[in-house]
Order: sequence, then C-alpha cells, then structure tokens
Amino acid sequence: MADPHDAGDADFDVLVLGAGSGGYACALRAAQLGLRVGLVEKGNLGGTCLHEGCIPTKALLHAAEVADSARTAEQFGVRATLEGIDMPAVRSYQEGVVGRLFKGLAGLIKSRGITVVAGEGRMTGPREVTVGGTTYTGRHLVLATGSYARSLPGLEVDGERVLTSDHALRLDRVPASVVVLGGGVIGCEFASVWRSFGAEVTIVEALPRLVAAEDEASSKALERAFRKRGIAFRTGTPFQSVKTTDDGVAVTVEGGDVIEAELLLVAVGRGPVTDGLGYDEQGIAMERGFVLADERCRTNVEGVRAVGDIVPGLQLAHRGFAQGIFVAEDIAGLEPAPLDESAIPRVTYSHPEVASVGLTEAAAVERHGADGVETLTYDLGGNGKSQILKTQGFVKLVRRTDGPVIGIHLVGDRVGELVGEAQLIYGWEGYPEDVAPLVHAHPTQNEALGEAHLALAGKPLHAHA
Repeated sequence: MADPHDAGDADFDVLVLGAGSGGYACALRAAQLGLRVGLVEKGNLGGTCLHEGCIPTKALLHAAEVADSARTAEQFGVRATLEGIDMPAVRSYQEGVVGRLFKGLAGLIKSRGITVVAGEGRMTGPREVTVGGTTYTGRHLVLATGSYARSLPGLEVDGERVLTSDHALRLDRVPASVVVLGGGVIGCEFASVWRSFGAEVTIVEALPRLVAAEDEASSKALERAFRKRGIAFRTGTPFQSVKTTDDGVAVTVEGGDVIEAELLLVAVGRGPVTDGLGYDEQGIAMERGFVLADERCRTNVEGVRAVGDIVPGLQLAHRGFAQGIFVAEDIAGLEPAPLDESAIPRVTYSHPEVASVGLTEAAAVERHGADGVETLTYDLGGNGKSQILKTQGFVKLVRRTDGPVIGIHLVGDRVGELVGEAQLIYGWEGYPEDVAPLVHAHPTQNEALGEAHLALAGKPLHAHA
C-alpha cells in the first residue's frame, strides 16, 4: 500500500470531511480496500444529493410525469382525469424514497466498519479535523464538504416568497405562478415540475439560451418544447431586483420590465461549502471559495485531497462518486487512471429530458477546426418507441472527421436512460463503424442510438440517406 506519510499513530488511514456523494463513496471504497476510515458529517449521511438534490427532485419529476400522463390519457385511448395535486401526499412519496435509500446507505456504511463522527468538522491541522472539541487525525485527509444553493448580491432569500431549491422541495402547495431565476439544469427541472402541476411559469435567464452548457441544438429543442407546454422564458435577460407585493413578488429585469408571480425561485447555481472550515488557515490553495486540486484530486498540501462540488468542474453526484472511488484507490496504491471530465454524462430531467456526454459541436470545432468535425442528427420521429410514447427530440452525434465519436447529445422523454451506452461509445473512442453492427432491441428508444450510428457510418436504416 502506498503511504507517502510517516504517521502510523494517526486515528485513521483515511479521514473524510463530508458524507455526501464524494465523501461517502471515498469512505466505502477505502474501507473495502482494508483502510481504517473516519467519516465526519454534520447532517445526514448522503448529503445534498440524497436529501435536497438529485433524489427528491427526481421523485418530484416522476410525480409530474404521472400528472401529465393523467392529463393526456385520452390521446392513448384511456379515460382518466387529473383531479389535482395533493402536495402533502407527493412529499410523503418523496420522503419515502429518500428514507429507504438513507436507511440502506447507513447500513452499508456500518457494515463496512467505517467510523462515523457526527458533528461539524473543521480542518485544524495538515491532516487533522476537530469536531466539537475532539481532534481526529488521518494519514490522508479528504475534503468533501459539498455545495449550497447560491443567490445573487442584493437578492434576499426569505424562504417564503423568494426560495432556493431547498425551500422549493419542501413546499406544501402548488403555487399559482412562479418566476424561475436561472435557466440551467435546476431552473428547468423545477419549471417543468411546476408546469406539469398546473402553475404558470416564467424562466428568466441572463445567458442567450436555456441549458447553455449543452449543445445549441439541445437548447433550441428544449426551448421549443417548453414554448409548446406554455412555459414562458426570457433569455439574454439579466435580473435587476425583486420586491414583495401583497400577492407575491414583482421581479424587475434589465430593460425595466416587471414580472409578477406568487413565488420567485432562485436557481443561479451552487457555491462551494468551504467558508469557515479552516482550509485557508491551513494553506489550502483556493479560488472564489473552491478548493483547487489536480487531476489526481490532490490539493497543494501534501496528504490532503479534495473531491466533489468544492472542486471546480461539473457539480454532479456521479462525478463525486467517481472522484471518491478514485481517491480511495489512489491512496491504496492501485494507481487508477484520472477522471476525464468530458466523459461524465450530464442529464437535465425535465419534460423532455436533455442528456449528453463528450463535446458539444461548438467545442469540437474550436478544438479540431470546422473541417475536422462531422455531425449527424437522427430525429426521434423515425424511432418507433418514441412515437409510442409521443415524445419528440433527436440523437445528435459529433465525430472527428473519419475518426471517433467525440460528442453525443440527446433530447426527448426518458433519454437520460440512454446516456449509459452513449458514455461507453465516447469512453471507448468508438467509431460509427464500430457501433453500427451492434444489434439494438426493437422497439426501444435505445435503438435511436444505433440508428444514428448506422446513418453516420453511411448505411442509414430508418432515416433518409
């Protein structure tokens, strides 16, 4: 086992500060590899993702899908009506899902022999964390303190009229109308939920398009779908101010227009939880509150690693899992390959969903030149299962000219479930000619990936040549 430190008297081999996705994944893998592990957490095991993020929001989105299914049942020949949304019952369903997963995680951590230290930890030495007056040491320290819902300067979140996603998840009613400040993943997901539940929704986004980190074609497709659903959005429109009114909020945007609604959801991204945790004092290199780490998750202080949302990059739970596992294996001397950030799949779970892996067309052109890139778009209109589901969208492939596929972009209901094969194609540097012979079950949406690669390999089946 690799051990660059002579610290045999440390309490733990690996001391992890924070038990969210990155922290608990690191702890589980390190324990599996026979290391003594301490896991410090002030809240619930599982962190934001399990309790205020991925899991509860996706439960809400599934409830929204059920509402839409009832509302549109007639087009499938099923007589059903939507009588309304019982938010306390929706929350009960949501909390049941979270509760079962939490119980499972707690059991898993206990079964691996990990020492859980409950309380707020602070870094007080090079590889030392103090919790409530007790100091713990590790031969290796892993910082994994996660993120929080950001606001904007001068925008006061009161939890009643002006909410973050944390408050939105705890709402006991469906608002009549909402302004969503931010058209990224979180903003679009909540806009989608509330529209499905019957609210009037307006998204305000300073950037030129919704889900601006995605391929431009994906943004346009989502905007078309939202327009059709009656979700209003103002892109290229910076926020100026908000004031509370008798009925809710009045939001002023650049140019002076005022948008009134019952609630304002602030969905302008997430910031790193690092303030006051002693990182600065211990000499950890930081930038805008983020902890700087190299491709092996090493900070500038020897023996201290950092994973998850506190490290600049994609703020995704599965990135945290991957980094946590990587760090545990690296500490154990297994010499794992560093994570390729562009190989991390990305999904927006709105209706329709947007999913991707690899480079956007614009990023590919910037890297390889316009002549060095080819693209192909396969419309889901040619996919039988998508027609059965009555969803629209596409599979867009970006490849190096005569080379491997370097970007896969998907839009449509349930396409988040297709991104697994997409990441394998990207990760294994597959050529369209490599994927074309693979047999995809019919009728599935997964087939659309096969069809797109058939077309790009020059032998389209259910697509025009």
